[in-house]
Amino acid sequence: MLQSYFRLDEHGTSVRTEILAGLTTFLTMSYIIFVNPEILAGTGMDKSAVFVATCLAAALGTLIMAFVANWPIGMAPGMGLNAFFAFTVVGAMGYSWQQALGAVFISGAIFVVLTVTGIRKWLVEGIPHSLRSAIAAGIGLFLAIIALGSAGIVVANPATKVGLGNLTAAPALFAILGFFIIAALDTLKVRGAILIGILVITVLSMVTGYNQFHGVFSAPPSLAPTFLKLDIMGALHTGFVHVILVFVLVEVFDATGTMIGVAKRAGLVPEGKPNRLGRALLSDSVAIVAGSFLGTSSTTAYIESASGVQAGGRTGLTALTIGILFLLSLFLAPLAGSVPAYATAPALLYVAGLMLRELIDIEWNDVTEAAPAALASIIMPFTYSIANGLAFGFISYVVLKAVTGKFKDIHMATLLVAVLFVIKYGFFPG
Repeated sequence: MLQSYFRLDEHGTSVRTEILAGLTTFLTMSYIIFVNPEILAGTGMDKSAVFVATCLAAALGTLIMAFVANWPIGMAPGMGLNAFFAFTVVGAMGYSWQQALGAVFISGAIFVVLTVTGIRKWLVEGIPHSLRSAIAAGIGLFLAIIALGSAGIVVANPATKVGLGNLTAAPALFAILGFFIIAALDTLKVRGAILIGILVITVLSMVTGYNQFHGVFSAPPSLAPTFLKLDIMGALHTGFVHVILVFVLVEVFDATGTMIGVAKRAGLVPEGKPNRLGRALLSDSVAIVAGSFLGTSSTTAYIESASGVQAGGRTGLTALTIGILFLLSLFLAPLAGSVPAYATAPALLYVAGLMLRELIDIEWNDVTEAAPAALASIIMPFTYSIANGLAFGFISYVVLKAVTGKFKDIHMATLLVAVLFVIKYGFFPG
């Protein structure tokens, strides 16, 4: 049955290969079940409920990908947008996490419309490549400062804004060790390097008395504290317009770029032939909406899915395997609750470093491309906001292209986004 439903013969693969590929991808992306609850708990959300929501959202999104698109791609709450949700929308702007979930729902619904109508393709093609690369790199820098702060490596300093923390303190030492473990294992091509790093630091902190052991397995905690708690009407507040815009833009770029990249490696988007990219993106957008109901930030496709493709994954059976493993992870709640912030910090920092690779794709020889890209990347960590970085990037791109006579380089999609940000900061600065 699996053979025929997922058309394994047509894709030149087998049940065994697909299952092993699914296991490979799961090991490389499962760190999110520890990292996401740690980040979102800072908003006041129940950490155990977020753990359940993360597992369920990842499983649901991946299963939709398996059965609707038949692609070997794993889904889970995305890194970057979870930090924007927690530290910017709730932490800095002062909105409730319920309103933030409402914004996630609205952005997911918009993403569904954009995908179904084909506007998504127009939007993606209209955003300059340099800005897209800068957005990814800027989100990486944003994650980096969050990671360094939670580990106590970077601290507030009234004289210099930021300063170096106490590197002899336990949290900093654990985080530094964790980073080296993850980097070394990843260099040695060890599957699940990030997950192993988190678990090693967690166990080490328990052995040395800095953390308590709460067990490994148990029945899944209650989802009630976050289930259906989204405040959609509250998210329709005027101050949320740019928040929703950021969610939509990052979701569109992140999902599209990841899916095309992984699908190309798997040979699933042959030139000039029909493919299932539309179905895959629809799966992603539906998963975002579902995740907001469960109680987690935006779900997206994971680039770690490339590891499963490398292991031979070509169909939705790989995704089905990933989804089942996320469901089984629900029974790891005590372990997830025992993971300290300094154990997830090195994972965040390492992912941040990987995202900086995007900087090489910026056209540094063209100032009208490079300057907006640099501004977008720099502003995100320094203002603690992905939204501000996007605003500086899009507005400066349009201004520089216009004043240098390169009007034809300005796509309507880029102009539209820039105008929306100008309206937001000009008339609704709060």
